[in-house]
Amino acid sequence: MVRCSLNHRLLSFPSSFSITPLVLLVFSIREGFEVEPEVVSYPGQTVTLRCQFPNPGETQLTQVSWILEPYNGERTNIAVFHPNFGVNYPPQSPVSGRVNFIQNPPTLDNPSIEINDVKMTDEGRYICEYATYPSGNEQGVSSLVMLAKPRNTASTVTVTAGNTPVVVARCESFNGRPAATISWSTTLNGNATVLPQTNNPDNTVTVQSEYMLAPQPADNGKDITCVVSHRTMAQPERFPMKLVVEYPPRVQIVGYDNNWYKGRTSAFLTCQADGNPLPTTVTWRTLSGLMPETVQVQDNRLAVQNVDDSINTTFICEVRNRLGSNKDQVTVFVREQSPPTSNAGVIAGVIFACILALLLIAGLVFFLVTHNRRQQHGYRGTGKPAGAPYDSFTRLFGSAKSSKNGTGNNGNNNTPIYRGEVGLNEKTANQGMHPGGVALLETTHTHTAEDILLSREMDEVERKKFDELEEEDERYDHFGGGGPILQLRPHDDDMDDDMESQKDGSVISRTAVYV
Repeated sequence: MVRCSLNHRLLSFPSSFSITPLVLLVFSIREGFEVEPEVVSYPGQTVTLRCQFPNPGETQLTQVSWILEPYNGERTNIAVFHPNFGVNYPPQSPVSGRVNFIQNPPTLDNPSIEINDVKMTDEGRYICEYATYPSGNEQGVSSLVMLAKPRNTASTVTVTAGNTPVVVARCESFNGRPAATISWSTTLNGNATVLPQTNNPDNTVTVQSEYMLAPQPADNGKDITCVVSHRTMAQPERFPMKLVVEYPPRVQIVGYDNNWYKGRTSAFLTCQADGNPLPTTVTWRTLSGLMPETVQVQDNRLAVQNVDDSINTTFICEVRNRLGSNKDQVTVFVREQSPPTSNAGVIAGVIFACILALLLIAGLVFFLVTHNRRQQHGYRGTGKPAGAPYDSFTRLFGSAKSSKNGTGNNGNNNTPIYRGEVGLNEKTANQGMHPGGVALLETTHTHTAEDILLSREMDEVERKKFDELEEEDERYDHFGGGGPILQLRPHDDDMDDDMESQKDGSVISRTAVYV
């Protein structure tokens, strides 16, 4: 049985290649041969081709030959070894002068060879063939794959905007082996085209791809990326670019707000323009041909110092670049006066203020009403709640400050006391005096004692007097007398001095006691 293998040994690696070549060491058995189906190498390396017949047994080995079979060509012997006739390297072989047996002298059980400085044209099928007896010829085949790292480039093509698809970018991969793969990454709505590959004399391949698009002004400066993938590169190589689309200027006049009135100052018109290449000239003119005296031209801006009737015209801005020119115009209408400004904000503010004021007033009224009701139905300054069965303070009223002559009479302890709502006017006091000192008074409806007490303040002395009178009044009520009786206490002054006017218009006695 014969075992044939193909191997290689690396020498100096070319500086242009940065990736270690791949060596496929997969063995397969074909008709008794153990072979390496494929070996990968780069130009300039040394490849070792191994072929062995370790256990011939009864088989007699007579000769071994190495044969090169190019992918596009005829078979050629490159090395022959016979035990009796020695070694032969046919001079017509493509590897003549670069091929040698590893062992010197070689042997039939190990007739391995090596090829120095391999070239791209050395790629093909290498056959180790044994001449044996009585089996005849036996062989093993391995393929040598040559790799070449390509040189990749990408560029954009300057185009003019239009509606016909044209090439806007190109990407190329030169002198690679095998052929590279090119793809595009972009948001443009175009199409990529791959050109037929070119086979170079050194057995390398050149691949080209083009990106086609109907370019528009908006496509200028957009991103497009060429991506090249190849077996010799660990990562794809990317070429980011920006499209270059040329177009005439695009022009627009801005600044007119339809509010140019007589007397307005600092009004401006601006001529906005873009183009590729950049605009070179900007020209202002009017439709009538005459520029108003109050207008100043400042490059792409037109400044109006004072708006008057001469501004009632059409202004034209024209911009030019290498590809052509374009223009825009605006007609100004001068108003007699400035239109009224919107007062929606002021009205809204006034409405809000009014609502807030109404809420504050409503809150104040509610507070006052509630407070008044609490004073009328709650505690009224006496320390006792209103609505008690019999509030003794409602029986007391009067003033120790008023007198006939307008001076206070703080020394008078005969304070009038009422039961219920009884009022005494001056006429009743003068006519109703009983000779015996007792008079039956006519009752009239007047303000309650409670209201009078609310309008006056009682000092501590008056409170003590009231307590004493209240005890006396309780003892009197025990007898169950009749209606209201006035008891008059003796006094030395006349009737006029005894009476006292009240704020409600009534007159009462300072010495009378009502029970």
